[in-house]
Amino acid sequence: MSDIDLSRVKSYLLGLQDRICQRLEAIDGKPFIEDQWQRDAGGGGRTRVLAEGNIIEKGGVNFSHVYGDGLPPSATQARPELAGRSFQAMGVSLVIHPRNPYIPTSHANVRMFVAEKQGEEPVWWFGGGYDLTPYYGFEEDCIAWHQTAKQACEPFGENVYPDYKSWCDRYFFLPHRNEPRGVGGLFFDDLSEGGFEHCFALTQAVGDSYIEAYEPIIQKRKDTPYGERERQFQLYRRGRYVEFNLVQDRGTIFGLQSKGRTESILMSLPPLVRWEYDYQPKPNSHEAELTEKFLTSRDWV
Repeated sequence: MSDIDLSRVKSYLLGLQDRICQRLEAIDGKPFIEDQWQRDAGGGGRTRVLAEGNIIEKGGVNFSHVYGDGLPPSATQARPELAGRSFQAMGVSLVIHPRNPYIPTSHANVRMFVAEKQGEEPVWWFGGGYDLTPYYGFEEDCIAWHQTAKQACEPFGENVYPDYKSWCDRYFFLPHRNEPRGVGGLFFDDLSEGGFEHCFALTQAVGDSYIEAYEPIIQKRKDTPYGERERQFQLYRRGRYVEFNLVQDRGTIFGLQSKGRTESILMSLPPLVRWEYDYQPKPNSHEAELTEKFLTSRDWV
């Protein structure tokens, strides 16, 4: 593994967790609690959760570094040639569920995998991205979110943002609902082309730009008045988030299949949510506008 430096990646990820938590604490006024844990099969992590905050109803920012003798099925589904290899996986994953329905939920993740087999060169790759899930859409927020994502990608090639944006649109999609989870952002996986330094730099650019994209939206919407109607719609739409994470998300499935810490894996779920049979928003309402205008595959920049 002479061409990769896992210690640098781990140091960056721990620092990223620190910086994001500090920025969110400054906005909310309440600190994260930290829970350090060990995994019986190898590795561990530190989970940070902010619950019942002034602005954040529930937020989790998790670092993990786990390893084991064999990659779980979710990690080899697209690359069956890696089955049976030992592995290391490290990353930061976060989900923020604000209290105010006018602030979108956001998710981010950056990670690195290494798959090893005795007598062969290790196979490594980076992955990650971030996406935005509004309940009440604002065009200027979606445009600013995607502009920040685009600017982070530009130093690495003109096709990076459109490719990762399109990948995000495809990934964060609920086929059983035939709708996107949100307004997208960036998503990439299996990144190794260009060498370690290039891929690590791109991953850092994505990780560092998340809070720069999200914080201005929080600041702009945190004092927007809302009532029971907006709150109930937010709780209903949170159900889509739960459905995706439990049914579709490869990260959740990997964590559970690799016998990770369940509390940390499921920290992404919102504290309150509701389902309503055959719900239909009123025509021409702000609620109807979400699916009609925002939850579509749009080019925001």
